Amino acid sequence: MLLRNVVALTSLLLAGTALAAPPEGFDARIEARLKEVGTPGMAIAIVEDGKVTLAKGYGVRKNGTNDKVTADTIFSTGSTGKAFTAAALAILVDEGKIAWDDKVTDRLPGFQMYDPWVTREITIRDLLVHRSGLGLGAGDLMFVPTTNRTRAEAVHALRYIKPATSFRSAYAYDNVLYMVAGQLIEAVTGQTWEVFVRDRVFKPAGMLKSTTDEADQIKSPDHAFPHARLGGPIRGMGDLTVLDEKGLGRAAAPAGGLAISANDMAKWLLIQLNKGKLPDGKALFSEKQAEEMWKPHINLPTGRAQGAMAPSAPQFSSYALGWTVQDWRGHKIIQHGGAVLGQIATVVLIPEKNVAFSILENAEDGAQLLATQYELLDYYLGLPKVDWGTIVPAFRKERAANALAALEKKQAEPAKVGPSLPVARYAGNYADVWYGPINIKDNGGKLSIDFTRTPGMVGTLEHFQYDTFKTVWNDKSMEPAYVTFQMGPEGNIERITMKAVSPIADFSWDYHDLELRPVPPARK
Repeated sequence: MLLRNVVALTSLLLAGTALAAPPEGFDARIEARLKEVGTPGMAIAIVEDGKVTLAKGYGVRKNGTNDKVTADTIFSTGSTGKAFTAAALAILVDEGKIAWDDKVTDRLPGFQMYDPWVTREITIRDLLVHRSGLGLGAGDLMFVPTTNRTRAEAVHALRYIKPATSFRSAYAYDNVLYMVAGQLIEAVTGQTWEVFVRDRVFKPAGMLKSTTDEADQIKSPDHAFPHARLGGPIRGMGDLTVLDEKGLGRAAAPAGGLAISANDMAKWLLIQLNKGKLPDGKALFSEKQAEEMWKPHINLPTGRAQGAMAPSAPQFSSYALGWTVQDWRGHKIIQHGGAVLGQIATVVLIPEKNVAFSILENAEDGAQLLATQYELLDYYLGLPKVDWGTIVPAFRKERAANALAALEKKQAEPAKVGPSLPVARYAGNYADVWYGPINIKDNGGKLSIDFTRTPGMVGTLEHFQYDTFKTVWNDKSMEPAYVTFQMGPEGNIERITMKAVSPIADFSWDYHDLELRPVPPARK
């Protein structure tokens, strides 16, 4: 009798600690959201208490096909990859090859920022926490949408990008300093970032389907294709289009160039929750470094969400080493989102519940990804249900409608003035100190523009008003921009500035950071 009671009590205790399945009806809701919004596919991984409770694909890899997304389908994961670059550095810290507060110039000779003092003082830690003084997305046009420059060339160009704030005084998200981190790994180890992350992170973690090189991703027979809504008045409206798989190229890979499957992401989530330990008990990185990577360094502005979205606004948010640390309705979470052209991702850790999940999507719509993220957070934290599946898409539609209204108002009545000069006078070779050369040609009375370091970034210029033109890119996946020519007192063009047309263009289209100057003719 005593033995039976012990067995019964043990069964009850085990039942009380059983792993929680995803919310009831979860699969059906995901499928419905994909159909409602028109997103081709999604892959989701959930882990809890050291076990995988879900690793599954939904929908298709490519619109218009029957190629199903599986748990092994690899997706571009964008800036969620920053945590992998941080982990690669953590491995080197554990090995005594670097320290977080080493000066970058001590490990990467020749590295320079615009300000010589910042060049001397910036540390490896500073590369990862977005407090360098650079503006939001500064320098991203060096690799968005892609580039023919090397990572070393992009890192070299940083010395020409002017800061927006003083060093360590403010938060502004950047990608270019993660490129520096990747170049530093190569300088210290003699291995490229791609090889080091593949051999020292992916392989020990058992993430054998995932890739660090874009070429390997595209060659994989089970990879998701990128999609975006193009053809409408702003990106995000119009028909869903399969994008050219040009990605970001190798230069920017340490900032967001990984491709990972749901099964492999589940392994990464388990390592994170287990403070760097692998299933065999060995350490990918030490618990000390795990804690270091989750340690907040600089506060992010939180703002306030309005109306039905109000519960989604964090009370605090800060950036750590490749992670954002914030709260969700009063509970601490560690998370990071990611986006590349045509694909988005999110990774969320809930340490207090020993739960983590990732969501990967092969389109830019985002509403269903965010709704699913919020639903899972509420579920695993035991919070009251909120109909995020209705609220988030409605919010996104309103945001797009407001942006469209602002754009239509701006373009409704352009001044019927200009251009000031004959078309041929605008043609010439121009250059920005950090981006490089841009060519504008007169093709029989019609101007064309060519971003020569960005293959395929070619189009025509249509007059808008005064001496401002608007780009019409041959590749419709590129964000249109205003191009404004500024004259000197003698009527010669002295500089060109640019600005994205869409009020909600992604910050990586940082046209506004360009200051193009005429290139003097070469001496004969």
